[in-house]
Amino acid sequence: MSAGGTGTRHLLVRNRNFRALMISSTSGVLGNAVAAVALPLIAAVELDAGNFEVAALAGMTFLPWLLLGLIIGVWVDRLPRKPVMLAALAARVVVLALLPLGFWLGFLSTPLLFAVAFVAGVASVFFQLADAALVQQAVTADELMEGNGLITGSGAAADAAGRSAAGLLTSVAGASNTLIVQLATSVVSLVAVQRLDVKEVVQPQSDRRILREMYEGLRYTFSTAPLRAILFNAALWNLGGNIPASLLVLLVLRTVGESEVWLGLLLAAASLGGAVGGVTAHSMGERFGSGPLWRWSMVPGVFGYASLLMLSPGWGMLWGAAGMFVMGASVAWNIVVGSSFRQRVCPPGMMGRLGAASRTVSWGMLALASLLAGILAETIGIRDAVLVGVVIASLAPLVALLGPLRGVRRLEDLVEAPAPGPGVEVRKNA
Repeated sequence: MSAGGTGTRHLLVRNRNFRALMISSTSGVLGNAVAAVALPLIAAVELDAGNFEVAALAGMTFLPWLLLGLIIGVWVDRLPRKPVMLAALAARVVVLALLPLGFWLGFLSTPLLFAVAFVAGVASVFFQLADAALVQQAVTADELMEGNGLITGSGAAADAAGRSAAGLLTSVAGASNTLIVQLATSVVSLVAVQRLDVKEVVQPQSDRRILREMYEGLRYTFSTAPLRAILFNAALWNLGGNIPASLLVLLVLRTVGESEVWLGLLLAAASLGGAVGGVTAHSMGERFGSGPLWRWSMVPGVFGYASLLMLSPGWGMLWGAAGMFVMGASVAWNIVVGSSFRQRVCPPGMMGRLGAASRTVSWGMLALASLLAGILAETIGIRDAVLVGVVIASLAPLVALLGPLRGVRRLEDLVEAPAPGPGVEVRKNA
């Protein structure tokens, strides 16, 4: 699809398909933010689960990336993305509705909570891969930084609102009941996606083996130094950073002894920082260069996570709020630059597999980090486990600063990776 005339009008005004995608993405993030606070609180408060279960639960929504991401990426490239997104949203509504029902009817349990988180994670894999592929086709190459910045910024603002509201709602109405908000936002996303009218670039139907296409996605992901550097940077950050993220509920509620409200505020501070980072990424990339912005973005993020080690009751929580804000902005800058580069160089017919392969590696680390966080919390304690995560996360900016992209000012000027495989065709999706 053509992005329309560039002119002077704002991207949201001139491109209705991008507007629909942004509404869908933002409302989805709002609901997911509420669920991200509610799910571990269901485990910690309503089910009184152990430290390992609470920490490991955070990884269940990312485990599908590690186990199924590659094969789902092949399917997403073979299918029109709009129906995939609609089906994924419907599945999330159905499966997440089981938790408030279980709470009301008395069949809520830890195994059910883990199963729901995993199935909802599978639906998210389908949705996010299809969504990323459509963003690439809804804007021009020159609009990718602007479009990704807008989506990242609005999503981070919605994340901040959702997490701060969830902290209050869970303390008033209960964690399970708070999930009703997530169900409502999924309906909004469904309506927005249904309004899309985009010409999709998909692979022609063929008898090519799925394993072959999965291999092509992995090969393409590692095909150039820029793609490899961006991937390794993200993987190390997710492995280290998701350890303190997975332990935040336990750190605030059980170690520091503060309330769900403070937990929501800490998470909201990270999301607010993400909103600032998202909306400023394009201008900062233009001023300083996308290369330096990407390389240095994670340095303040490490110090942001380190601030969690200074948490204490009352006003001592403000150290963590400031640090989480800085961390959120850092991650947003890194994501906008990295995802824009991948979308710029990747052929549309490969986008699902590229997204799946890169996220299988980088987001698969989130699942492993949550399991590691649970083990560390049980063996060395929650605060020491957070410290281990910060040390691992500090390796991510080192990869960026000392790696093959250390002298590059504009990533978008780099030679594109070689175009893979078979041709593509255009299919209308009304």
